Amino acid sequence: MAQKEESAAEAQAPASQNGDDLENLDDPEKLKELIELPPFEIVTGERLPVNYFKFQFRNVEYSSGRNKTFLCYVVEAQGKEGQVQASRGYLEDEHATAHAEEAFFNTILPACDPAMRYNVTWYVSSSPCVACADRIIKTLSNTKNLRLLILVGRIFMWEEPEIQAALKKLKEAGCKLRIMKPQDFEYVWQNFVEQEEGESKAFQPWEDLQENFLYYEEKLADILK
Repeated sequence: MAQKEESAAEAQAPASQNGDDLENLDDPEKLKELIELPPFEIVTGERLPVNYFKFQFRNVEYSSGRNKTFLCYVVEAQGKEGQVQASRGYLEDEHATAHAEEAFFNTILPACDPAMRYNVTWYVSSSPCVACADRIIKTLSNTKNLRLLILVGRIFMWEEPEIQAALKKLKEAGCKLRIMKPQDFEYVWQNFVEQEEGESKAFQPWEDLQENFLYYEEKLADILK
């Protein structure tokens, strides 16, 4: 079975203690060298650091060094009378422990009220591994009042037959899968990324964002057809 971690050796690269001394946030290789990967933990919060977004969510073809998953979520729970309760936040994982997808169901939405309807949207840096896909399928099968839309920046190990089979099973289970468009990255930037106090900087798309979106959109369409 494929593992979520893509390059264990590269996780040992020297890193900044907290990312505060990053000088060039637009240089992916510089970020790869400096971003620290906290060991053995699930991190949750409302907004993720700018440098993590720029490195981990970048929709590159070869995601060398990106051995974490960042999952931004929106949960909308609607009652019988139409009232909607909404919550949002993000999770990040270190792949030696639970993956972010599994952690979501363990900590953020461990149970669904049968009297409510749940619409959940994930914006994820990378698509689920086989084990996480199985967990999602099991949850959807057991929770008929849950609808899940997953938007991913990259497709994890898309060449692997078992990954392709897992993504097809997700679709068959009723999970909606989509590649993040440029406007989806902008939405994450505006709603899930830390901004300077009193200042909201506009999202600056990287040079190959649109090209890589089309690349992954084609790959996903081929897998799910």
